[in-house]
Order: sequence, then C-alpha cells, then structure tokens
Amino acid sequence: MTSRERILAAINRQPLDRIPTDIWATSEVSQKLAGHFGSYDNALRELHIDGFAHLSDEYVGPPVPDGEDLWGGKFRNVAHATGTYWEQYHWGLAYAKTIDDLVGYRWPDASWWNTSSMRARALELRKTHAVTSGYMAPFFYHNNLRGLEQSFIDPHEDPEFTHFLIGKISDYFIARHRAIFEACEDLVDVTQVTDDLGSQTGPLISLETYREFYKPHHIRMANLCKEFGVHIFHHDDGSCREFLPDLIDIGIEILNPVQWNCPGMETKALKRDFGSKVCFHGGIENQSILPFGTPDEVRAEVRHCIDDLASDGTGYILAPCHNLQSNTPLANILAMYDEAWHYGKL
Repeated sequence: MTSRERILAAINRQPLDRIPTDIWATSEVSQKLAGHFGSYDNALRELHIDGFAHLSDEYVGPPVPDGEDLWGGKFRNVAHATGTYWEQYHWGLAYAKTIDDLVGYRWPDASWWNTSSMRARALELRKTHAVTSGYMAPFFYHNNLRGLEQSFIDPHEDPEFTHFLIGKISDYFIARHRAIFEACEDLVDVTQVTDDLGSQTGPLISLETYREFYKPHHIRMANLCKEFGVHIFHHDDGSCREFLPDLIDIGIEILNPVQWNCPGMETKALKRDFGSKVCFHGGIENQSILPFGTPDEVRAEVRHCIDDLASDGTGYILAPCHNLQSNTPLANILAMYDEAWHYGKL
C-alpha cells in the first residue's frame, strides 16, 4: 500500500498491510532529525512515516504586524528548558463588554485568502499522501480572543454576547473552508473540526456548556465537511471522553491525540466503546515515556498502543501523543518508529 492508501484505509477502518504512522514535533526535534538523517525528508523516508500532505490557501489580506495574528492577538518567543515556544500575551477582544464592541471589531474575512493554486497542488500531493487542509476550532479561538479565564466566564456572565461571539468566529471559518473545498473540489481528504475541551484531569467546560454554545457550530462545520466528502479530524487534548458520544454523533472520524494517562481515556476502553466509529491517531505517551523512558520502554509503549488501539488490525494511526519535545532523546524517537515498522506489520 502507498502511504495515502494506508492512511485512508485506517480512517475507514479497512484492512491494512501495516499500522500507518505520523509525526508531530517541535522545530527543535525536526532539526535534530534532519541533522541525523541529512534532511527532514530523508528522516521521514528512513523512519517509514506515512503522515499527511498539508495544503493551505494563500494569505492576501491586509498586512499583519510582526508578532500578531489576524485576530489581534500578540505573541512572543519564550524560552523554556524544553525549547522555545510562540506564546500569546495579548488577546484581541479582551476589552469587549458588549455586542456593540463585537460589531465594531475588525473580523477576519474569508476573502483575505486566495485558493487559486490549491487544486493543482492537491492533485500533486495526493499521488502519494492523504491531503489535509483547514482548521476550525470555535472554542479554541474563543480562548484566544478573550483569554482562557474570561472565555470560561463568558457563557455564564453574558450568554447573548457569547453566542454572538462564537457565531462570528464560526461564520468566518465556514466561509473560508467552503472556499477551500470548492476550489479543490473532491481533492481534500481530511480537515480539522477540533477543540481542546479536556484537561489533564477532566473536562475544561461542562457538557451542558458545550452543547449550548459550541456544539451547534461543530455541527455546522461537520455538515460542511460531509457536503464535500471530507473526513473530520478532531484534536482534543486531555480527558475528553465525556464529549465523545456527542462528537461522534456530529461526525468526527479521527480522534487525536488519545492521551491515555488521563481519566477516562484508557486505550482498551476507548477501542471497545468507540473503535467501530472512529480511527485513533496518536497514543504514544509523550509526558514520561518518550522524553524520560528507555528505548525498550518506548518499544513496549508502541506495542501497547498497537495491541489496544488496533486490536482489530485497523482504525489506528500511530504517532506521539502531541508534539515530540526537544528533550526527547533521538534514540527514543528511532525506537518508536522502528518498533512501529516491525511490530505493526499485519
């Protein structure tokens, strides 16, 4: 099978020749792999990483100041012991108090993006890889526009304001992604309808809050994907099991990152309860085993995830549980993909 065929077969829970693999990594790790193998592309080939081909539209809108995003957020590089991260320190709508404040805000516009070259690029990419394009996340962008604490307060303090805000965020995402899907016709395989609803110990918001404020817009986004035959990838860190029946009912098809050390996210139970409806992506424990374990412990973790999340021989794309961090030993990364290559053959 080609990487494209293997990834799509896993998503559709069809027979495989081996468990497909993907990689998420910080720039420091990518550079480490490029140095070891001569280039990053060589690393992907030598490690037998299937992955996805990422396709984007081209920004042609108003100039964006350095260190800012389209939404008025401001960012700076912050060095930590494990690497340098692009961190937000200003939120574009932190000041807003009323719907009038939201009406007067300069919202991003889908017309700021050019899709004219996407179809030709997609035709080339899909010769070898599954093509992914797009990212829709109303809860996450609510966090980024208002700040995390205030975004938790908004639904309880001013429901009308919150509905208006989330609706504006979602309208932009839907208009932009409709343009992408129309430009590419049937050539985009996967897009993200996503949100970080879980934390290390449990949900960040209640199921009731999710259903009232965010789920209606996830439904709108999922319906757009279904209209164009695009598979739905859902990234949700931490303990998100409480939301999974709703998310699966909406139509998510790939669940990432399967942080199994969080409450409710145990691999065997997830496969038992949801494996007939979703493909799992990720799983390889990235808080203790990958950065601090031995290569043999990493190999055991690969076997654990394959045994549980691909117990029926499909429905799993092996990858680290979120980005590989700069403190992850190269030997552990090599062990992960070597074990996946050998143990994952079916």
